[in-house]
Amino acid sequence: MPSLKDLKNRIGSVKSTQKITKAMQLVAAAKLKRAQDAATAARPYAERMAAVLANLAVSTGQGGPKLLSGTGRDEVHMVVVMTAERGLAGGFNAYVAKLARQTIQKLQSEGKTVKVMTIGKKGREVLARDFSSLFTSHVSLTDVKGNDFSEAAMTVGQMLTQGFEAGEFDVATLVYSQFKNVLSQIPTAQQLIPAKAPEGAPVIDLGGAQYIYEPSEEAILETLLPRYINTQILSAMLESSAGEQASRMTAMDNATRNAKDLIKALNLKYNRARQAQITKELIEIISGAEAL
Repeated sequence: MPSLKDLKNRIGSVKSTQKITKAMQLVAAAKLKRAQDAATAARPYAERMAAVLANLAVSTGQGGPKLLSGTGRDEVHMVVVMTAERGLAGGFNAYVAKLARQTIQKLQSEGKTVKVMTIGKKGREVLARDFSSLFTSHVSLTDVKGNDFSEAAMTVGQMLTQGFEAGEFDVATLVYSQFKNVLSQIPTAQQLIPAKAPEGAPVIDLGGAQYIYEPSEEAILETLLPRYINTQILSAMLESSAGEQASRMTAMDNATRNAKDLIKALNLKYNRARQAQITKELIEIISGAEAL
């Protein structure tokens, strides 16, 4: 049985941990509001870009730029895994890594060649145990200030488009966590290249009118597609950031509650041990007095 000193030290240690988790919860809650606002503000632009792409894709048919029509092959897949740079966020990173692992294994079972690009430290650490030989590149988000992911999104977009044009892969799929609400973040796999509008993207009703494009639909798509890919990556980064903060806030709240329950249990144990020690000392005093 631990001594009173050991119990007192442990209570002090748990109280210190409780203060840390409470502070982390408050910080995550403050960051969540900003991240959620940024993710919500980016959605209309990303959805409108998807709608424009859907309309242009319909007008060009099966042709169009390579980023839209593809290489005509389906042999080499690039899986882009987006997670956080830090842990202590519950199952946030683990769920994304799990979907990425399932995606990679499914492609390999179909006989595809798989390459992996990682964004964020935690996903790379988890996947390195099984798929380190598939890693081709890594993008760190440690230098990102606040929710300004624009430069990081452009870097990832350029790496993907340049790699695709160089023939390094045929299909690129982004695996990330989509933010729904504070308690719900959904791991999602989205095809980036060849670019295609997400399911449910609205097709603009022209009411029978026809647009005449200058210089042409293909030329507009050549300029629009890289921007569309960058926009989807940026939107995913904002969604992932909001999900990370929500998951961390929830995890730290649970940790704070658990610490409170543990402190209560340890205090009860400490009081019982202290009472037993006092009772023992009283018995010894009484026994000594009777012997005299």
